[in-house]
Amino acid sequence: MRKFFVIGVACVLLASCGKRTVGNPTNDGVGECPEPEHAYCFGLCVDSLDRSDYRVRRGDTFSKIYDELGFTPSEADRIVRASAELLPPRYLMPGMEYCAFTTRDSVPRVAHVVFGRSKTDFVVLGFPGDSVTVHTFTKPETLRRLYAEGTVETSLWDAIVGSGTDPIIALMLSDIYAWQVDFFGVQPGDGYKVLYEKAYVDDTVPLGVRSIEGAVFTHMGRDYVAIPFVQDSARIFFDPDGNSMRRAFLKAPLDFFRITSRFTNSRYHPVLKRYRAHHGVDYAAPIGTPVKSIGDGLVVAKGYQPRGGGYYLKVKHNSVYTTTYMHLSRYAKGINKGTRVQQGQVIAYVGSTGLSTGPHLDFRVQKNGSYINPLTMEAPPDIPLHEELRDSFNTVKAQLLEEINAHHAALHPALADSVPMDTIVKYAE
Repeated sequence: MRKFFVIGVACVLLASCGKRTVGNPTNDGVGECPEPEHAYCFGLCVDSLDRSDYRVRRGDTFSKIYDELGFTPSEADRIVRASAELLPPRYLMPGMEYCAFTTRDSVPRVAHVVFGRSKTDFVVLGFPGDSVTVHTFTKPETLRRLYAEGTVETSLWDAIVGSGTDPIIALMLSDIYAWQVDFFGVQPGDGYKVLYEKAYVDDTVPLGVRSIEGAVFTHMGRDYVAIPFVQDSARIFFDPDGNSMRRAFLKAPLDFFRITSRFTNSRYHPVLKRYRAHHGVDYAAPIGTPVKSIGDGLVVAKGYQPRGGGYYLKVKHNSVYTTTYMHLSRYAKGINKGTRVQQGQVIAYVGSTGLSTGPHLDFRVQKNGSYINPLTMEAPPDIPLHEELRDSFNTVKAQLLEEINAHHAALHPALADSVPMDTIVKYAE
């Protein structure tokens, strides 16, 4: 059975919103309004105002909205013109939320109208006397430090999605570990522990994951620890020994798809019906899947082999390594012979051209002109830790491992009682 855990740590309310009387209510309006001693909403003091929430309907215009709120045609026209820069007509989409604040006079008057351009950005209209004021308001984000862990049964993506954790975590971890872990080769029993920060507005509405604050990915019994550390004004992930997690080459040119054929000197070819060497790795993926260059380099060949690799690209990375990408459906924009490409850049898309029985990428690596197995290729770290920062890094490392261990122990008290704390997270030497 797959095990998953998510814990929220440290929640601080940074924004509040004032009293609320709902007309034409929405379930998740422009913002909830608790009732502090002095109530504020979108930077407005709303102690003596009532609020109604609305959604834009199909066919609505700004003039129609202001008309329904009780403004005269001339007033509506003045409001539209005054707010045109921040609220052009193209912004008005069905489902867009807005609210109106009205006075509590015997004849209520609309004092403010607020349109939500996103979960955090708003345009606030005011109507003092016969004039119109227009300004923007941004709700502050609340960052929560969260922890999640789980065991992989099929893939990292399935494990994280199945746990209810934000799926972007799977993509972020795959980027961090792209040089250490072949995610096409994850095994049942592999697992992850991850600290991350997620942003919220009004303390309840999620805005998305902002950063990975530390991680441990366990693959085939080996723990790969990723520690974020700022060096030369850049946030870099290092392993516990101070080696950059980034390598000269990515582990694979695709994300989250399966291997159908591995590097071998004798493989039965499904089209030619005979055995011959297959000096590459086949990645099965749907037509149109982006193909990435595994490293910086220069495109040295681009063409078509009707009885071979179909549409293909060859990238020379340095005096030692060259990679080839075959059976492509098309090339990325601007990719030609002589084009310089960067690590992780999309250079083409999966296809089934040439001698191919189905959509896949045939990926090959040459070292000093000889083909090598891409799955076992090692590449050196890209950026070393500066020695003068070693003590600071060790402090960050110790704090991170202690925090991960504490979360893990809280979820597994029996394990914490029987296993020394400093061995819960170990790392490969």
